[in-house]
Amino acid sequence: MARIKAFEEFAGEYEEWFEKHEWAYKSELKAVRKLLPDFTHAIEIGIGTGRFAIPLGIKNGVEPSPRMAGIARARGLCVVERPCEDLPYDDRQFDLVLMVTTICFVDDVSKCLSEIDRVLQPGGHILVGFIDSNSRLGKLYQAKKGASKFYGDATFYSFTEVREFLRTSGFDDLVSVQTIFRPPSEMDSPDEVKKGSGEGSFVVMRGRKAH
Repeated sequence: MARIKAFEEFAGEYEEWFEKHEWAYKSELKAVRKLLPDFTHAIEIGIGTGRFAIPLGIKNGVEPSPRMAGIARARGLCVVERPCEDLPYDDRQFDLVLMVTTICFVDDVSKCLSEIDRVLQPGGHILVGFIDSNSRLGKLYQAKKGASKFYGDATFYSFTEVREFLRTSGFDDLVSVQTIFRPPSEMDSPDEVKKGSGEGSFVVMRGRKAH
């Protein structure tokens, strides 16, 4: 069952996070843009309220939380209420699939990635943005899971674990970038985006569907 309870109850607080931590949000967006390929038909899995889809020009999304989906629709996005393990789309329908801070809420990561592989065209790309569990912020979130409205039900993964998920699911040409090198509450400007992983708390990994 999709982990949506917190997003149903605290959608307003979710939105406030992006306003309160503007520079962390802009850093994450910059990192996603760094690896964003050209696309013609894209979808975001776990689109939330559209905070990433809208500035990136992605019109379609899947979101299991009705309340979050409603906010995204009000912003002009086409959103289907469905978990990522059961995508209501034809095979090879998209050339880009985006997931940002979604993988930590997925019940069955392997099944989700299998579905993404199914709806991607050969040569299409997947972008996964996530908080690295081995990073400073990842460790803090895990330590405070019990007191967090949003991350109490989250399962955080390391860079190595996410890379293995993608490799096992058949994605190749894996590349990554990282950002957020300071606590979000202390940021007064966007952080830089560096190649690789191991320093930044937020990592974006891109993979390609070979066949």
